[in-house]
Amino acid sequence: MPLTIGVPRETAAGEKRVATVPEVVEKLIKLGFAVLVESGAGEAASISDDAYKAAGAAIAEGAANLWSSSDIIFKVRGPSAAEVSLMREGCTLVSFIWPAQNPELLQQLTARKATVLAIDSLPRTLSRAQKMDALTSQAGVAGYRAVIEAANAFGRFFNGQITAAGKVPPAKVFVAGAGVAGLAAIGTAANLGAIVRANDTRAEVADQVASLGGEFVKVDYEEEGSGGGGYAKVMSEGFQKAQRDMYAKQAREVDIIITTALIPGKPAPKLITAEMVRSMKAGSVIVDMAAEQGGNCELTEAGQAVVKHDVTIIGYTDLVSRLARQSSTLYSTNLLRLAEELCKTKDGIIDVNMEDEAIRGLTVIKEGNVTWPPPAPKPSAAPVAAPAAAQPAAAAKKSHGHGKASEPASGTGTAIMFIAAAILFWFIGASAPPAFLGHFTVFVLACFVGYMVVWNVKPALHTPLMSVTNAVSSIIAIGALVQIAPPIEAGLNRPEDWIRWLAIGAIVLATINMFGGFAVTQRMLAMFRK
Repeated sequence: MPLTIGVPRETAAGEKRVATVPEVVEKLIKLGFAVLVESGAGEAASISDDAYKAAGAAIAEGAANLWSSSDIIFKVRGPSAAEVSLMREGCTLVSFIWPAQNPELLQQLTARKATVLAIDSLPRTLSRAQKMDALTSQAGVAGYRAVIEAANAFGRFFNGQITAAGKVPPAKVFVAGAGVAGLAAIGTAANLGAIVRANDTRAEVADQVASLGGEFVKVDYEEEGSGGGGYAKVMSEGFQKAQRDMYAKQAREVDIIITTALIPGKPAPKLITAEMVRSMKAGSVIVDMAAEQGGNCELTEAGQAVVKHDVTIIGYTDLVSRLARQSSTLYSTNLLRLAEELCKTKDGIIDVNMEDEAIRGLTVIKEGNVTWPPPAPKPSAAPVAAPAAAQPAAAAKKSHGHGKASEPASGTGTAIMFIAAAILFWFIGASAPPAFLGHFTVFVLACFVGYMVVWNVKPALHTPLMSVTNAVSSIIAIGALVQIAPPIEAGLNRPEDWIRWLAIGAIVLATINMFGGFAVTQRMLAMFRK
């Protein structure tokens, strides 16, 4: 019998999101599930009960009815103790749980013999898990909203303007932390015309910052800052001192600071001191996106916007809920992708497969047994690293074309290849007509030139340069036209029918290849135009 997915109304203070939207309800039903939504669950996100009904969902009156009638619960925030008491034994819960911070909640859910999938515990290093990564989708919304809140409190233009009343300089924005939220904030601020700077302990994100229109500000201290799972790690005291000096300099220069720094399982690091706040220009703004975890600024008050030392410090903990409809749509899509992984047979029955690394990472309780934390990821079968002295030689073996390793041809192999080619050409020259030999020579040279031109283009450039590399096909069209063209010298026979039709086919295929390459390139470029 198909299972029922229940979507309760969120009860946490300030939470306006809902775990599924009507567009996703239709897709869940196609997977075989029945969907039950608590009355009023989507009101704060501007979604009416009628919209859910039109999508095929049933409406439950009251939380008790919803929880007692559902086999699977989709939620945003973890359930309260009152909600856990309403849960059916053996129910499956999918929600943000934060198991490290909520051991009591885990005990309560264990007592209900529940199976709990914590969406925040998804192994983010798995590429196939990206479609289910609700942390990323929600962080992107929060980063965007942080800039909007900063612009609202700033009271000036973000972009520079020259008007009849005078020149207005652009706002200067500094973003501390270039994770998903930080990158979203960088892109939004840059799109509004601000001068954007950013810093992160992970030096590898510098290119991402630059690609969004920001300037990466490097700390004058060499230390690797990447932690497990794509997060930053706790840095040494020497690095932190150098970082504080850099932040102090930025605080004196910029108009807006947006902080996003978090370390899993630990309080948010203090990056902006009270002294830095005092040094900022009057009217400046700080948006502390880590306020719920203690804040990156010493003067942040969680859930509040306060003015201290003439600087507005915004510590809202509901940034995502301030775009409730958008964030609900993204979150519900993440849960839909998870449902597709759990119900691959599309019969409304789920299989929590503990052999699947992504599902295993998500599952913090399985049928009343705590399974969190998950085991360490299995190491991939990688070859043993070569000694440092052997690395240059190994690097020389890599192909510049498609990333495949290939042994360079030895002197003996090259000699054999040339001897074989010479014999082949001698045989063709002795037995074939002179005209054929000329055409064959052009054919071989064309193959060689085409191979060298296309194969030596790096894979990362294949799509952007598709129109250019495909234009090499024009030589085919030229050759085919020569074959079809009428003879110039008297007495020469016109090409035979089979040659003419082959030439026509070559022209058609080469033309499709050329114009298709330009069409694909233009379509790709259009995706990046505003």
